[in-house]
Amino acid sequence: MNVKYIDINCDVGEGVANESDLFPFLTSCNVACGGHFGTKETMKTTVDLAVKYGVKIGVHPSYPDKENFGRASINISKNAFVNSIKEQISNFLSVLNEKKVVLHHIKPHGALYNDLVKNKELAQTFLESILAYKEKALVYSPYNSVIAKEALKQGFKVKYEAFADRNYNSDLSLVSRKQKNALISNSKSVLEHISVMLFQEKVKVMSGDLVAIQASTFCVHGDSSNTLDILTYLSKELPKLNILKSV
Repeated sequence: MNVKYIDINCDVGEGVANESDLFPFLTSCNVACGGHFGTKETMKTTVDLAVKYGVKIGVHPSYPDKENFGRASINISKNAFVNSIKEQISNFLSVLNEKKVVLHHIKPHGALYNDLVKNKELAQTFLESILAYKEKALVYSPYNSVIAKEALKQGFKVKYEAFADRNYNSDLSLVSRKQKNALISNSKSVLEHISVMLFQEKVKVMSGDLVAIQASTFCVHGDSSNTLDILTYLSKELPKLNILKSV
């Protein structure tokens, strides 16, 4: 079996305060920067921990919607949206500059992430808002998504992301969190989910079919009750399948 290298990422700095437990098992992280959650202090604390554990640091901008934790699509003008994304990233970069740390990637959060998968106009607007980082940071986005296609067309560097602990629909959209089967909570099932995506370049969707997918970074959600159990299990079992964490 060929060796595969993967990046394991997690959304952090979102108030759960479990980063010191999770970071030993991660290779990159996505830090909340004020849109859905986060202050300068939470950013600083999270960045310090990421540096301590050698975890690559990404920014996690969202719709400006703390009330819904960024998990609802909102009506917002183009100018207000662009200004919000720029402000969120600028505030985060001020923390990185203070800590003398480099930005590794940009990953949208929640409803914005899901909307960018299918909305071309929004994707173009989002890319406009992060244009200053085109040469400096990767864009984490799903395979065959509108945002990935637009980013590649414009010369951004894209890293395909998949979700280790979420179920997929046949169109590669994520099963809604409103559904009982949205999350994969069993550690062994998460491992199988990852290995099929890596070795077969396919994902088993809710219909039972296998649908083509590509990914080299896999997200494990930091706010699940058993996140640490999943990450601990993966750290032991992935190497047995010749799946190694990327450096």
